[in-house]
Amino acid sequence: MVEDGVRAAKGKWIFHCGLKGLCPRCGKGRMFRKWLKLQDRCPACGLDYAFAAPDDGPAFFSLCIIAFPLTFFAVWLQVRFEPPFWVHLLTSFPLLAIGCVVPLQFIKGWLVASQYVNKAQEAGTEKLWADLNARHAEGRED
Repeated sequence: MVEDGVRAAKGKWIFHCGLKGLCPRCGKGRMFRKWLKLQDRCPACGLDYAFAAPDDGPAFFSLCIIAFPLTFFAVWLQVRFEPPFWVHLLTSFPLLAIGCVVPLQFIKGWLVASQYVNKAQEAGTEKLWADLNARHAEGRED
């Protein structure tokens, strides 16, 4: 039962940090320096974001969670009312574009916070990541 409480607290923290774009360690520093570009380090606590590898995850979730239902709306609109093409230009296309692009930062923040809180990494890549991070740190010192 205690484990459920810990899991719920982790989930709330991940959602809070992802939604607001805050550092998953301290919750104070900004995670992003540009719209989808992560900071190198948290300005408040110094967390190195080298661990973060959301890759295509934000786009995948945006397409699956948002674009798919909005596409059904566009199809329903066409089948139900058979509007001219310009109606789709004014409704369906902007709705799909805005609906898929706007939440990308929130989704990316959520994925980065999830990776940090859950200490996620690909199975069997611990040594590879340690070597890469060591090389990256050496490059910063030069």
